[in-house]
Amino acid sequence: MRSGRLARFRTCRPKGTGVLIAAVRIIVWGINYAPEETGIGPFNTGMCEWLAARGHQVEMVTTFSYYPAWKKNATDRGRLFRTDSINGVRIRRYWHFVPSRVTALKRMFHEATFIGTSFFGLLSMKRPDVLVVVSPPLPLGVPARILSFLWRRPYVFHVQDLQPDAAVSLGMLKPGVFTRILYWLESVAYRGASVVSGISGGMQRAFNSKGVSAEKLMLFPNWIRGSGHDPVTLSESSAKGTFCARHGLDASRPLAVYAGNIGEKQGLAGVLDAAATEHGRDIQWVIAGDGAGRSLLEERKTRDGLTNVCLLPLQPSVQFKEMLFAADACLVTQQRGSGQFFFPSKLLTLLNYGRPVVAVADDSSELAIAAREADVGEVVGPGEAEGLARAIEKLATAGSAQREQWAGNGRRWVSQFEQAKVLGAFEKRLVDLVSSK
Repeated sequence: MRSGRLARFRTCRPKGTGVLIAAVRIIVWGINYAPEETGIGPFNTGMCEWLAARGHQVEMVTTFSYYPAWKKNATDRGRLFRTDSINGVRIRRYWHFVPSRVTALKRMFHEATFIGTSFFGLLSMKRPDVLVVVSPPLPLGVPARILSFLWRRPYVFHVQDLQPDAAVSLGMLKPGVFTRILYWLESVAYRGASVVSGISGGMQRAFNSKGVSAEKLMLFPNWIRGSGHDPVTLSESSAKGTFCARHGLDASRPLAVYAGNIGEKQGLAGVLDAAATEHGRDIQWVIAGDGAGRSLLEERKTRDGLTNVCLLPLQPSVQFKEMLFAADACLVTQQRGSGQFFFPSKLLTLLNYGRPVVAVADDSSELAIAAREADVGEVVGPGEAEGLARAIEKLATAGSAQREQWAGNGRRWVSQFEQAKVLGAFEKRLVDLVSSK
């Protein structure tokens, strides 16, 4: 066991191992957590539960579930505070404002209310050995730095999405005073953190360009939970027949599926552009999910008479897997100019299930680079509507040998992101950080 502060800590032996580790007290602070099933929530949940299972004392400070529908559960509306204990993790939920229609101003108030209520809650909590802060929200970095000073404890600033860079690149923010304030907040968070982690190599390069020292940097990607093989094997033909029958689709026609959040950075208007092309009219396009941009897609589908587009809600686990195996091509899409600022974790899920992928992304983006490196389908640039439709056709007409090759390629490539590997490296960094302070 290490000398120093860890000498005061208890040790534990994680189930299934013969290795003693130093158990530390960890507070994770982030706006997303279970029962949210998409976006950042599942990764916050998985991280906390994995660390708790390893014997660490883990508390999650979060809010009431709202994403991606931007709507709280009926039982949570009006509640100011609730404490849960699930799978070894103590979860403290604090009230925050959730707008019925998301605008830039309302989103700022949404984040500010969460930061305010949860910060005062944290002040009353027993100090941890280390604080892990998950961004977005970006402004969490300032109160995290205050807490770090008051507690005399280090904090890790983990970035899932480079908010200011992405917003500027998408045209959602114009350079000016407010943008400079956001970049200042980002700088404050990075300077105060003992570790700055991001989910992709592109983020690491961005941190470096913003002056974050190499000693602070850590690549902490999102992960997969073991093999994508189900106990009951789903064949593509049977899954497609069942899925199409359930939703009134034609199993003899090509089927393209997008599943996940529907927001600005996903660029899903481009999918509807492709559906309206000559080749796209022969393809059935399924978009299953929710988010701030869903109503715009519904309006566009109706206005343009896109009867070959099917909009579905988020699917339960069994139906979700059936939908993926029914698809001739699974879509991972990004808006032009946003690819270096975030990495869609849905790619990992699709490859874990051995699904063929069409990635819609800038050629230099992390998504395009990963899809080509893994060799799992096609890459198309944003705005290339006819090219997207032709890519779907190519995957739909590929022979079984080619599809099996793509599936094997994807499973091999994604194995580097297995949960135990990724979280084991993060756990070691946390323990080393605590022992060095």
